[in-house]
Amino acid sequence: MTTSTKAEGRRLNGRLGPIGIVFMVVAAAAPLTVIGGNMPLAMGLGNGAGAPMGFVIAALVLLVFSVGFVTMTPYVPEAGAFFSYVTVGLGERVGKGIAVVALIAYTAIQVGIYGYIGWAINDTVTHYNGPVIPWPVYSFVVLAIVAVLGYRHIELSAKVLGVALALEIGIVVILDVVMVANPSPAGVTLSSFDPAVFTHGTLGIAVLFALTGFIGFEATAVFRDEARDPERTIPLATYAAVIIIGAFYAITVWAFVVALGPDQVTATAEKTLAGEGNMLLDTAGDMLGTIGRDIVNVLLLTSLFACVLSFHNVIARYQFVLAGKGLLPARLAGVHDNHESPAFSSVVQTVTAAVIVGVLAILGIDPLVGVFGSMAGIATVGMVVLMLTTSIAVLAFFLRGRASGPLWTTRLAPALAVLGLLGSLWLVLSNFTLVTGGSATLSTILAAIPFVGLIAGALAWRPSRSLAPSTN
Repeated sequence: MTTSTKAEGRRLNGRLGPIGIVFMVVAAAAPLTVIGGNMPLAMGLGNGAGAPMGFVIAALVLLVFSVGFVTMTPYVPEAGAFFSYVTVGLGERVGKGIAVVALIAYTAIQVGIYGYIGWAINDTVTHYNGPVIPWPVYSFVVLAIVAVLGYRHIELSAKVLGVALALEIGIVVILDVVMVANPSPAGVTLSSFDPAVFTHGTLGIAVLFALTGFIGFEATAVFRDEARDPERTIPLATYAAVIIIGAFYAITVWAFVVALGPDQVTATAEKTLAGEGNMLLDTAGDMLGTIGRDIVNVLLLTSLFACVLSFHNVIARYQFVLAGKGLLPARLAGVHDNHESPAFSSVVQTVTAAVIVGVLAILGIDPLVGVFGSMAGIATVGMVVLMLTTSIAVLAFFLRGRASGPLWTTRLAPALAVLGLLGSLWLVLSNFTLVTGGSATLSTILAAIPFVGLIAGALAWRPSRSLAPSTN
């Protein structure tokens, strides 16, 4: 490994445009994974045929959040996303705490996906009468591939993710069209968006599982140093990511309501949750035939792979930025001489993930409920805390008069985002056992981890240099 010895003097660089960054972020959102996993949960445990509205509400909350986030971007001229924004807006101590929360949240969701993809590959192999192999074996194979791609220049990852994402979205669009063209006896109904329908059941649970589908969307700012014309690229990529992800989810979930019928989606989702079927794959089989089902199954695996690769890249860059600020060993801020990537940080991230996955495997934790469910729960709480704190930081930054701008973008939108995210945090915490699938005691412990990280980071770390992002 050849990395620059002047770790603190080099920055990452690249030529990523809005499209390349959006690929990275939408891939992290794993659209097909969300449709296969979050949709049945939102319908079966939430508000049934009204679930599409949960995804619309989640997208609107994040779109409002993005207004302040984007408005503050010119005053945070370096990568680091939430950490950098909070440091500028609320000071070093809170910034340190948020840095820990970010690492916890992203590491948790990445480990969760490793558990999920290990299970999914084994399930696919056995479906075609292949041998039963323990899920950790598949997880470590995927981890090794991610390690190679993450070590190299970011544009290689972007190309791989671009191909995987294009195929993933393509098959879902085809499925959506076929489902709407072949509706249930109820016809092409818009009842999902009728207040009488989407307020029936528990709308909050639908919003909760919709929010988990957006984890990683703010990573547009993490790739700042590798973006072409970041002042223009980052805002465009952020808005595009939220709108594309939100529209994709809402339309696809609505198409399932049309295909199955408003009066049948809840029962179908409940069967999936009970292990008596697979809402996504069974519907794909009915609409696209056996070959279509097989294609969706394969693309579900590529969706999971794209997701875990994206999170690997995001974590490696978080570590890179934190090391450059003295919060982590300086070696993590090294840039590879040939690949111009945070190579050493990438290797450390690979080792960290391997150790955690290995420990969970040795303990015999179930890959879905135990690994994916619990880790997704931690990540969801962490991400809402990150966005809430960032919105408060944006509001504080502009209220102190450190910069000026339109009232809507500098004050009203950030204030509305704070209210929306406080409501979202309440929804997540009050329904947390549904996210983790564990007991109230276990769920409480898991939910507390991001908050403990926030406090520990703020109190324990003593940086040797200023955390404030440079404006030079």
